[in-house]
Amino acid sequence: MTQHRKILIFSLALICCLIWTTPASAADPGKPYHFGFKKSRDGKLPSIAQEGFMGVLQKNEAVFLGNTNRKELYLTFDNGYENGYTAKILDVLRDHKVPAVFFVTGHFVKDQPDLLKRMAKEGHLIGNHSWSHPDLSQVNETRIKEELEKVRLEVTPLTGQQQMKFLRPPRGIFSDRMLRVSHQLGYTSVFWSIAYKDWDIKHQKGAAFAYQNVMNQLHPGAVILLHSVSSDNAQALGTIIEDARKKGYVFKRLDQLQSKTYR
Repeated sequence: MTQHRKILIFSLALICCLIWTTPASAADPGKPYHFGFKKSRDGKLPSIAQEGFMGVLQKNEAVFLGNTNRKELYLTFDNGYENGYTAKILDVLRDHKVPAVFFVTGHFVKDQPDLLKRMAKEGHLIGNHSWSHPDLSQVNETRIKEELEKVRLEVTPLTGQQQMKFLRPPRGIFSDRMLRVSHQLGYTSVFWSIAYKDWDIKHQKGAAFAYQNVMNQLHPGAVILLHSVSSDNAQALGTIIEDARKKGYVFKRLDQLQSKTYR
């Protein structure tokens, strides 16, 4: 075998080795991931260990779970548009003295400025859900920044909230690049450890359905995702809060989450 051929074979082997050993997030920072998790059942903690993106979330300091040694809960709502139930949800939160974070889109900001003002006045956080709800894993860095900055610039004069700290990627789709760019802008990306199919307004199943779906997944350190368009959520929220408290849980604002647990 000639020396030239030996060098060629060695070079090809080295390239193959690098391809197989380089983490996906490093090789392709634009690779999209759809957030998913193993649900909590019978007190067992939820997990993202089998989903293949734990390292990407850790690297970019994203949140999906709080301190699992404390019976603390974090309520989060996605507000893409208004369906007539957000005021009711705010009434329940006010009456039960429970804080939440509302992730809003540009459509909601322009359409519901009074609700935004009320959220801030009553002590809730306003989070960024992007201006036009695109798949942020599929757009360039400039577009990511524009999507987030538009929301911030519109929300600030309405609420006085100078710095938006939290981001929920639309539809739970993300990439290493998307998380990195938003983190550089000062955002913590927030996913969830309790959720159910509540966003389909044509298939609402009643308060008992919402109640069971949330309570069956309850666990310490839970970040709960609810959609404010759901009539089921609006009806069940008060009972969920009351019965969670009976089990010893405390509701806290997301900016009080002190530790990030990955499982």
